[in-house]
Amino acid sequence: MIRRLTCAAVLVAGLVAATAAPAVAEAPRGWEQQVMKVPAAQQLGQGKGVTVAVLDTGVMKNHPEFRGRVTSGPDFIGGGARPGQSYWGAHGTAMASSVLRVAPQARVLSVRVIWDREDPARKRAEAAAKSGSTAADKESIKAGTALAKGIRYAVDKGARVISMSLGTDEWGFGSGYDDLTASAVDYALGKGAILLASAGNGGSTDPLEVDANNVVSYPAAYPGVIAVAAMGPGGARAEFSQVHTYNTITAPGVDIYAADNRGGYRAGDGTSPACALAAGTAALMLSRNPDLTPRQVRDILVRTARKPPSGYNVFLGFGLIDAAAAVRAAGATKDAKIEAAPYKGKEYLGGGPVAAPTTNPPIDMSYVAVGGTAAGVGLLFLLIAVLLMRRPRARPAPGRPMGGA
Repeated sequence: MIRRLTCAAVLVAGLVAATAAPAVAEAPRGWEQQVMKVPAAQQLGQGKGVTVAVLDTGVMKNHPEFRGRVTSGPDFIGGGARPGQSYWGAHGTAMASSVLRVAPQARVLSVRVIWDREDPARKRAEAAAKSGSTAADKESIKAGTALAKGIRYAVDKGARVISMSLGTDEWGFGSGYDDLTASAVDYALGKGAILLASAGNGGSTDPLEVDANNVVSYPAAYPGVIAVAAMGPGGARAEFSQVHTYNTITAPGVDIYAADNRGGYRAGDGTSPACALAAGTAALMLSRNPDLTPRQVRDILVRTARKPPSGYNVFLGFGLIDAAAAVRAAGATKDAKIEAAPYKGKEYLGGGPVAAPTTNPPIDMSYVAVGGTAAGVGLLFLLIAVLLMRRPRARPAPGRPMGGA
């Protein structure tokens, strides 16, 4: 319980404030829309009829950006924060904004499963983890199961896309693997939901940080989850983007303008907005073809991506999302069929038989008949003997003594 509690209590891939970014030229506002070819994709579909669950810190649904497109589900993590406080919904509001800018006619279901960076509850959990304390209050116990509950809730409420801009890579409290969350992921995939997660912000380009890119981040690393890495305006991996073999696809993650929970807008960096942009693309695909399976969505994103020059790599996965190509491919994809694949390999494994097959002479059926007849006769005699033995013995007449004289 302590491991699960500690990991889940601080489960979030933070949206880094623009002021904390390296001193580089600011990217053009909205550059992510252009490089992902979102305007062309929106001519084919806009996410109508698709619910995207944003599992995050909550969403300020009254922000002018949303115009009634956001509904709120339960608060599974607790901690005491309330809407209107600066540390409630800061991260989640930005993520919902990025989803809807790609899929403007989709609907967002906000489910609160993590704490914002400045939330006092999160700071208490971090302090307890660093001190090795085994004490756990009720809010922290709730936090240990929040993500798993959020996934199941979202699926049961009809969400087809689940966006998880969160991860365990930045704090290093163990691997972050959790049986409850893994089971919830399997449940969602079985119901046809598409799950996406940020690859993590624990990466580094500093050669002295030799272990920075070796940490596994969940939920991105769970099988079936589409892990989204981040790139900058120049097309290279963002320096913070986690490097790992579970990376599936890449989306922009530097200088992404999005709604602020206090009103207005702000720019941020991270694999978090990259995941939200990818989730919006999945919503566009489903509005074009609602029958797509999770595997089909993944395969289309991979097939239509703008590939790195050397093909797949652990930095950018299969490459940058091309939203227009993905939505076109979604519309042309037929229903998935489950059938056995024919074997097209060699007739024999290895070199095949070393000699001609051995044959045996046919069985002489006359012996079989004789044996069968003898067995039948024997059974008949045995049955007669049993009947005779069970036959009742004669009793003497009444009043007549038994024996002689």
